[in-house]
Formats: sequence, structure tokens, C-alpha cells
Amino acid sequence: QLASNRFNGVCSSPRALVMFAQYVQGGTFGTAVKMAEDVTDLAKRCAAAAKDNPDCLKPLDKIFLDTICQEENLPRFTDCCSKKDPERNDCFLTLKNSSRGFISPFEMPNAEVACKNHSQNQHLLTGHFIYEVARRHPFLYAPTILSVAIRYDEMMKNCCRSTEDLTYDLEECFRRQAPKVVKPIKEDGLRQEHTCGILHKFGERTLKALKLAQISQKFPKADFVTVSKLVMDVANMHKDCCRGDMLDCMRDREELLHYVCTNQDILSSKIKQCCEKPLLQRSECIVNTENNDKPADLSPHIREFIEDKGICERFAREKDTHLARFLYEYSRRHPEFSAQMLLRIGKGYEDLLHECCKPGAPEDCCSRGEEELKKHIYETESVMKTSCDIYKEKGDYYFQNDFTKKMPQLTSAELIKFTKQMTTIGSQCCQLSLDKLLPCAEENVSILDLVLGEICRRHLTDPINPGVCHCCSSSYALRRPCIGKLEMDEHYVPLSLTPGLFTFHEDLCTTEEEKLQHKKQEMLINLIKYKPQITQEQLTAITAAFTTMREQCCRGGNPQACFAREVSFLLHLAHNGNREYMQEEELLL
Repeated sequence: QLASNRFNGVCSSPRALVMFAQYVQGGTFGTAVKMAEDVTDLAKRCAAAAKDNPDCLKPLDKIFLDTICQEENLPRFTDCCSKKDPERNDCFLTLKNSSRGFISPFEMPNAEVACKNHSQNQHLLTGHFIYEVARRHPFLYAPTILSVAIRYDEMMKNCCRSTEDLTYDLEECFRRQAPKVVKPIKEDGLRQEHTCGILHKFGERTLKALKLAQISQKFPKADFVTVSKLVMDVANMHKDCCRGDMLDCMRDREELLHYVCTNQDILSSKIKQCCEKPLLQRSECIVNTENNDKPADLSPHIREFIEDKGICERFAREKDTHLARFLYEYSRRHPEFSAQMLLRIGKGYEDLLHECCKPGAPEDCCSRGEEELKKHIYETESVMKTSCDIYKEKGDYYFQNDFTKKMPQLTSAELIKFTKQMTTIGSQCCQLSLDKLLPCAEENVSILDLVLGEICRRHLTDPINPGVCHCCSSSYALRRPCIGKLEMDEHYVPLSLTPGLFTFHEDLCTTEEEKLQHKKQEMLINLIKYKPQITQEQLTAITAAFTTMREQCCRGGNPQACFAREVSFLLHLAHNGNREYMQEEELLL
């Protein structure tokens, strides 16, 4: 029945507004508000006394779609409305459009006008904000949008305070606080895209394995059956969320949170405070809470998965369940490893069983498993140490230069954006001792994984090169080491040396460090795109020469002419001092 327990927290007016704005992106704010109020009024009537009303017996998704289809002046949905459920809902989902430019970018209103509107009708202004965000992000989780709306309302209250202080800058307050409002939209949207990308590209089995590793680490005291139930529930939630079915997505999410918070005794002692928070804040809190303590009697090794004689029979009889048990047992023992590394270990165990369970395999075949595992961990540590040694010697530009050689087809803006977070990981972890290096790097793998996911989604819409294609398509667990091992793209056709490719203007004399670094990064990227074979030593020499050139030219009276004169020396360094080539460059410049 469409009673209060079904509508509690699901169809309150703001949530209904999110739903209608996401489904009817081109509709007006007034239309979305009217539909949200219609559904909310029905909820109140059904919860009060009208439970015998036939409408109260309808499924929620049918009520939402019926409301849209009964609305006039929405011709875009005529074909969908003519279909029967569940085909009608599938049709509506295909019309959702999240592509950039489908709806003009959201612009913050004039500060004074916004404050005036806020003082006159706070709820209307917040509702309009919810509508504008939701229709531009039709696949974004409703709880994220509603949490952002709360931050927006707090910004309005903080900035629109009445003051007689003539020095108070209202516009500056908005500029300072607005990034805090939009940050969750970008971050949660990116995480959601990332999860959906894994589901769409690698399938439900990979997503379940990822969630199994993460949940086993989060709740190491929970038994395998409980963890498996959570994995299934989380995977089903993401399936609904990723297809854009936000009603089922919200319902799945709330049922999952209810289960977790009513089973704290068997899951974790660390989530009590999270479960006392309002529903909108509960999920984020649980995800960010530290892992529960491991059981005191948990043995450090799981030799039964290698030494037991009945392993091959169990593997043949219940392949996925056996592998899931191994991943569960290993993950709950190793909270210091990233989920991606745990998946690689799980994949290595699966490959071991495929090899050792063949007819005629040596009797001690499986005993190699522990040595293989130690070897994998050692190799991972070695790669981290080598990368850090180079990073400490070469600096922040190391990751950028390396990625430019692997993916020169990316734009300068993309390369700078993607490598910025990598340098953050390097600066955080590479100063630590060897025993703390791997845990630090693994802890930050989630950031790197998001970057690689974004690169791979970019590749799907606009292919980069065959090497990236292979790494993004073959295995999620091996994606990071695969991209790490990529060499220079041999199919890349270098940029031609044209007038203007290395032209510098007076704005290079800026005193703003961030802008200067950006100019230097662009110069190095273009240099590698022009001469992919350039060595790290040459790049280091050119970076130093660039600094010297800037200092000399910015002291003079005509920086532009000085840059035009000196830039040929930078290209001369790129060609090992080849005078003949240098003269050719000077002609072009």
C-alpha cells in the first residue's frame, strides 16, 4: 500500500522535486514543483485515511510516471507514455541526457538579488537550486543533491547576513563559499561515474569482487554470509543507480542503510555515531569511517586455500563462491592493501587454481601460491620505491612528462589535470620510510583509480591510442600496473614545428606562481609532443633554461622580443646541440 512507511523519506517534496527535475529536464521549475506537490499530497492522503483509494495501491514508480504523463505540454514524452510498464520506465530512462551543453551551465545569481530572494522566500530559492542542479545531473544520486542544497542554504545564510559594515564584500563571500557548495557535485558525480564505468565495462562480477574486498576490509568481524548479502545489496543498488532509475536507487540505498544500522553488533562498533546522523549524512559517514578492528583470534595466514587437498574439487564445484571466500578472508586480514591490489591477488589465486587443478599438474603445485604472493607484493613495493626515487630527483614534472609520452594525444589541459593528483600522492608518500611507503600509496590508490577511470571514460568517447585501449579494456584489477608499464606511443605522429608552437608572451612575466607553473607545464607538454624521443636529462636542462630565460627577459624592456630570441636555445637543447637543426628552427621561429 501507498502508506506512510513507503513514503517516509522517499517522497517528501524536495526528493520528489529531484525526481521530476531529473526525468523532465526540459520542463519548467513551476511544472516540476506542481508534480512534486501532487505526489506529496497523495502521500499525505494515503498515509492519513484514504488507504482504500486505488491510487494508494499503485507502485511508486508508476505513480511518478503517471504524474508526468498526465501533465500537459510535455510532448517529448508522448511516445514513452503510450508504452506499458516496465517498458515505459525504460523509455523514460533513455531520454535522460547528461551530456555537457544539453542544458546551459548553472550560473550563480547576482549576490544582492539572491540575498533579496532568500530573505523573501528561502524555501522557494532552495527549491529552485535543487531543480537547477538535478536537471543538469540526471544520474546524480538524490541524497547528494539534497546535501548540496543544505550547503547552499548555509552559504546564503552566512553571506546574506545583515551588516552595516561598509567594508563587507558580499560578492567575495559568495566566491569564497561557492566552491564548497559545488565540490560534492563534482566529487560524488565522479565517484558515481567511476563505479558505473566499472559496471558497464567489466560487468557485475568485477563490481561485486571490488565491493567484496572493500566491505570485508570495512567489517572484518562480519561473517562471510553477512558480507555476501551486503555485496549483493550494494551491487543491485548500483545497477539501479547506474541505469538512472533514481526511485529504486534511493529505495535500495535506504534499505541498505537500515540493514547496516540495525545490525551494528555483527558489523562494526565504529558506525554508531554515523547511524545517529540524519539519513542524508549517514551513507557518507559510514563510507568514511575507519575500518572496524580485526577479530583478536584471526590467524595471519589462510593456508587452507593452498594446502587443503580438496581445493580443486571445491573450485570445480563452486568456483565463484570459493574465490569469493578467498578474497573475503584475505581482505579482512589486510586493511593496508588497496581494493585493487586485493583484486590482483584474487586474480593471481584464480590463475594458480586453473593451472594447478589441471590433470597431471604437480602435487605441490599450489604450494607456489604463497611465494607468488610475496613476489607480487615485493614487485609492487619495488615499483613504488623506484617511482619515488625518480620523483624525488626529478620533481613534480616527472609524472606529467611520463604521462605525456604515454598519451600525447591528450590535450595540455587534460594532461595537467590528470597528473596534478598524482603529484599530490608523490608529495605525500615519497617522503616516508620504505615500510610506510606502500601503505601510504595504497591508501591513495582510490584517488589514482578515479583518475585512470576518467582517462578510460575519455578514451571511450574519444580514443587515445592502442596502448590505453588495451589497458582500459583488458582487466580492471590490472589497469593501474598496465598503464604504469606503457612506453612511448609508437603510433603517435609528432607535432610539426610551426611558428607559434613555442611562442611566449609578456604574461609569462606574471608573479602568480600557479599561472607560471601552468605556462611551464604547457611548454614541456608541447616539447614532448614535438619531440617524443626527448630524454629526461634534456627535459631537466630545458626546465632550468626556461627559468633562466624568463628571469633575463622579464628584466628587460621588451620581454616579447627577448622570448622570441631566446626560445631557439630551448629547442637547441632538445636536439643535443645540433647547430644545423638549430638554424632551421630559427628560420621557423
